[in-house]
Amino acid sequence: MSTEPVSRRGLAMVVLWPAFVMAGVLEALVFAQVDPSELWISEHLSLSSQGVYTLTFLVLWLVISIACAISVLMARMPDEEEKGRRSAPHWPR
Repeated sequence: MSTEPVSRRGLAMVVLWPAFVMAGVLEALVFAQVDPSELWISEHLSLSSQGVYTLTFLVLWLVISIACAISVLMARMPDEEEKGRRSAPHWPR
């Protein structure tokens, strides 16, 4: 495994691509059971079924992306130069 730091673009793809795929899967599972025309959002915002699909997908993608980003931030180890300055005892090595 490479020890090079990952670029911000690389980290964005690590977060956004799996979130995109899972948002699509989750949306398919939800709308296999729910008719979008029966949801309150389609009535209150005057959205078509395609609009509800799109809005739901974007919300799911956002929520899953935030969860993935938090996971990536929590999993990152401190840089070599910061190891001497860390204050948390028993930091994983």
